[in-house]
Amino acid sequence: MYLEFYKLREEPFNVTSDPSFLFLSATHTEALNHLRYGIEQRKGFLAITGEIGAGKTTLCRALLNRLDPRVKVALILNSLLPELQLLEAIVEDFGLAVERRSRGALLKKINTFLLEQLARGHNAVLIIDEAQNLRAAALEAIRMLSNLETEKEKLLQIVLVGQPQLRAKLNTPELAQLKQRIAVQFHLRPLDEGEVAQYLRHRLAVAGSNGDIVFDEGAVRAIYRHSRGIPRLINILADRALLKGFVKEIFTLDQAHIQACIDELEGAEPATAPAGQP
Repeated sequence: MYLEFYKLREEPFNVTSDPSFLFLSATHTEALNHLRYGIEQRKGFLAITGEIGAGKTTLCRALLNRLDPRVKVALILNSLLPELQLLEAIVEDFGLAVERRSRGALLKKINTFLLEQLARGHNAVLIIDEAQNLRAAALEAIRMLSNLETEKEKLLQIVLVGQPQLRAKLNTPELAQLKQRIAVQFHLRPLDEGEVAQYLRHRLAVAGSNGDIVFDEGAVRAIYRHSRGIPRLINILADRALLKGFVKEIFTLDQAHIQACIDELEGAEPATAPAGQP
């Protein structure tokens, strides 16, 4: 609705996981480097955690664009699958076909595929999003996949991506064997106030802004306090701010403007003037 008024090519604060909009804050840069290192050095198990809306899925999609073409990737977005269906999904995402869909046949197919990739000098990565939802049997199947290795190298690099509950789950006694195998672990931190300002400018620029749209210092401060530096919450509030700015036909958004948007999002009653005043 506001794209034409602000002369934007696309919505700058969409909440979808579009890697072209990824803002490489200090914590996101560090996480990306951890992931690339773990995959390239064949470290086996990697775990990335972060709060809801911290940008974990976007980071994973950006990672896929940065990996060597010789790296084969299976990305699993449905972590609630039972063990057998999870193995089927992994096989299918690697582009493999199997006649018998038993646990043994699926594991054998994956092992054969991984050995073929190693012989070609290729690598293979399994990324599981929302991994805190994995059931015990599914986690055991993943642990079994991590056993696929040669004397010197891991055949499959497994990236578990999830909310902080994933860390708590991995710390349970039942998963001690799995926890010991995690060579790379990183937790995504929220953006600080300075990064929020950079984040807003970055997404506006990617969407085609020429710099006319300004979130002033008060606006940035209000956005930071409301969102606590969580990118998804920033996007929701900033999108509402642009819509409201379009209605008011303004390009500079201040603290009062942002606070009005916060009130709307939280369902607060609008302020009314005392009786007898306009």
